[in-house]
Amino acid sequence: MDLIQTISGSLMEGFLPKGWDLAKIDRLAAAPPTELNRREKWWHPQFEPVSCATFADFDTFMGHEIAREIQLAREAGRKIIFILPVGPMGMYRWTVYFLKEWGVGCDHVHGFNMDEWSDAQGNTLPAENPGSFQYSMEQALYGPLGSLTIPVKQRHFAVKTELPTYTRQIADLKKQGAKLVTVFGIGRVCHIAFWEPHFAAEFANEADWKKQTHRLGARLHPLTIEQNALTSFKSRTTLVPAFANTIGPALFLAADRIIGGADGAFNRGMQWQGLSLRMTLHHEPTPWIPSTFMPTLPGRLFYVKELEGPLVAECN
Repeated sequence: MDLIQTISGSLMEGFLPKGWDLAKIDRLAAAPPTELNRREKWWHPQFEPVSCATFADFDTFMGHEIAREIQLAREAGRKIIFILPVGPMGMYRWTVYFLKEWGVGCDHVHGFNMDEWSDAQGNTLPAENPGSFQYSMEQALYGPLGSLTIPVKQRHFAVKTELPTYTRQIADLKKQGAKLVTVFGIGRVCHIAFWEPHFAAEFANEADWKKQTHRLGARLHPLTIEQNALTSFKSRTTLVPAFANTIGPALFLAADRIIGGADGAFNRGMQWQGLSLRMTLHHEPTPWIPSTFMPTLPGRLFYVKELEGPLVAECN
């Protein structure tokens, strides 16, 4: 007895994204942990999942990966663009550590936050609100870098007035030889940024879906809201906005390289991200599961080993 057998007539019927084949997803979930890193034919030859034994390893490895990209761009005398997430976050402390140890300045870096909480019209939280992504980035990355930091004019946030200009700004920088790196986490419903799976229903085909640069006041899936209630708002669902401003696939899939992270475990045997990670790696790319396109790009996806599973029942 499971969800697939009992979903008819339940409150779960129609709740999950329409394009999800639950039987197929369950088959992916049932595969043994040894299958997680098995390469798929659609993976980019230079895409690599990286298992991290501990949370400390995860934060350090991912932080080093970001810092190394900044260092290499500095040595090459070129600008570098980062599309940046708020979640995961622990890696930024190590990015700061390595850049300070190496004495690498960041005046060649341009940071574009991928999303921000909003209302239905795209209005966002004040920058000083501790729940805002701008506040989080200032506290985790830009402030701690001190004198080596990214100039204020090169820090971009997904507010109503600026998000629509991202495409032009990034294109102009790429014309100047800048490299684009997308740093990302994976949502419970496999979103990238806040580009949700149910948006797929609005487009006639994959090509049209891939042309989308951004959305103001995007309607979030209930699982996205509850995921963030648990991971960022200490279970207080009522604090989580129901909308967000977000970049779209035309931006996050334009990356020259990706740096991804999945650290969604709560310890004591509890986790929320193992299924999302398996779907990302082993479901063929589809707009109904946005994260499935990330392995088609060169780069690394770091994940906490606990997420390998097995994904079986264990009452806690």
